[in-house]
Amino acid sequence: MISSFVAIAISLALRATGLPLPSSATAEGLDISTTLQNILSNTHNSDAYTYPTDFTRGIIPKPIHSHNDYWRDIPFYSALSVGCVSVEADVWLYNNTLYVGHEQSALTPARTFDSLYIQPILDTLHRENPTTQFVSKATKNGVYDTSSGTTLFLFVDLKTDGPTTWPIVVKQLQPLRDAGYLTTFNGTAITPGPVTVIGTGNTPLNQVQPVQNRDYFFDANLALLSTTQSNITAFVSPVASTQFRKYFGTINGTTFNDTQIATLSQHLAVANEKGILGRYWDTPGWPIVTRNAVWSTLIEAGVGLLNADDLPEAAGYGGVNGYW
Repeated sequence: MISSFVAIAISLALRATGLPLPSSATAEGLDISTTLQNILSNTHNSDAYTYPTDFTRGIIPKPIHSHNDYWRDIPFYSALSVGCVSVEADVWLYNNTLYVGHEQSALTPARTFDSLYIQPILDTLHRENPTTQFVSKATKNGVYDTSSGTTLFLFVDLKTDGPTTWPIVVKQLQPLRDAGYLTTFNGTAITPGPVTVIGTGNTPLNQVQPVQNRDYFFDANLALLSTTQSNITAFVSPVASTQFRKYFGTINGTTFNDTQIATLSQHLAVANEKGILGRYWDTPGWPIVTRNAVWSTLIEAGVGLLNADDLPEAAGYGGVNGYW
């Protein structure tokens, strides 16, 4: 046992230096030749072992929404690294520029909608859609190499006046639009794309719903789909969201009561009938046992996107419990 640990330590140390590994120093304790070890370490730098779309290789997409994504150390990329299929940016309009932050005091000139989201998403998609001699026309792969048909939901939460801010959001989508990366609606059908933009917050419904040819959508209220927003379809709102605490109050312990279960079932049944994904925000984050119980209940009830603040925990929890 001790010799195995020593072999592993030596192997890791040699790998860090980039030096060839002797057969006696393999981490597995197997008699693998130095030549094969060098090949496995790609010390010969052969182009044959460079995978062209490896930027997100090995990352499995998960139905997780990165709530307040701009709070991450690296917005968008942190969510991408754990497989989130949905991110959210709060935007504030000042002098025709969209700044990103939870509140005005958090805004800086460098943190814009373009710099934190449009350009990083565009760069990721360019990496997943390289131009080569084998491609006869531009491809439209999504951000995840393991599931190229999976769309990325980009929620844009308007914090300033909706009617004046939303047109600027639409305008700033132009780089993604020019590349053909946006999900579109032509008046009768949706054509899926690598990115599906959804306006929320102060986004005006009347600047989305009546538009017959568009590449953006609206975040309906999940709790109102059977009442005041019953005329909203999946063509307008692929996803509908609502505040968890408003409709469920405080969850005591690890179980929902009968009334809470009935409310959850009713919300999601209406959404499912319309082909709309459901999402709840403001879910409890503490205590952990309650947070996890809420996650399980929502997932098992059929929520479309799991709202999460702790992304690694959410991704790991779903994996350990067999949800994805």
